[in-house]
Amino acid sequence: MDNQTTLQKIIYFPLTKMVVGILVVAGCVALCEWSRNLFPNNSPLTIETKNFIIGIIESEIAVLSYIFLFRFYEKRQIKELSLSGFWKNATLGFLTAMILQSLIIFVIYLYGGYTIIHINPISFLLPGFTAAITAGFVAEILIRGIVFRLLEEKLGTVIALIISALLFGIAHAGGEGATFFSVLATIIQAGILLSAVYVFTRSLWFPIFFHFAWDFAEPSIYGGINPGISIDKNLFNSKITGPELLTGAQFGPGNSIQSTIFCLIAAILFLWLAKRKNNFIAPYWRQKQG
Repeated sequence: MDNQTTLQKIIYFPLTKMVVGILVVAGCVALCEWSRNLFPNNSPLTIETKNFIIGIIESEIAVLSYIFLFRFYEKRQIKELSLSGFWKNATLGFLTAMILQSLIIFVIYLYGGYTIIHINPISFLLPGFTAAITAGFVAEILIRGIVFRLLEEKLGTVIALIISALLFGIAHAGGEGATFFSVLATIIQAGILLSAVYVFTRSLWFPIFFHFAWDFAEPSIYGGINPGISIDKNLFNSKITGPELLTGAQFGPGNSIQSTIFCLIAAILFLWLAKRKNNFIAPYWRQKQG
């Protein structure tokens, strides 16, 4: 009995669940990515269409593998991916990111550093859409759905936010050309803001569609640089000039000073709203005392 109890403790230990969750979800997505090789070379589909189909399937696979795994593993309903709140949270997440990205570009425009050279057909949005939606779904399922959620359940919201910020800071501090503002912007956006919207809504749909819209708007619509999205087509062929603080230089407008300020304000607002809704989770040792 003791051995069984010890084994159960290991299996259900948060770190174990993180590793299992990441391996299962990432493994399923990787398998789906490999399946692109199954398309025949003489297929009438274009490369962009193939990528779009694979991207949509990968997004669905990330969601479904997470739902089935943790429904079985944790023996609970997966409320964070409930369809009842899908449209509300998906729409608000998408619009919030689009508004923030538009404000960031607007600041550069006011400075005289943003010029649209040419407007391309709407079809030029497809490659960026595919890359952004895959990144939004897969990254948020792994980071917010697995890592942050399990950290928060054990250590509480505040400590989970601190760890999330530190992890993103450490991961990007050693990057080539990394600056204080590029690292700070990443910490606030990816480490705090996206976690804050999850804490506020308790839905993964909001951060998923926020992440998607953020990665979609910056390079695909406004023609800015996004280090995580590599595309050669966008809606606006634009010229972005000005000081690095405003343009983000090689890291793009998303890593500018105005981006840092706007996202910090948004993060504080969402955390304040989450606190008012009593959505903060106490660490396990305080839960036991209660």
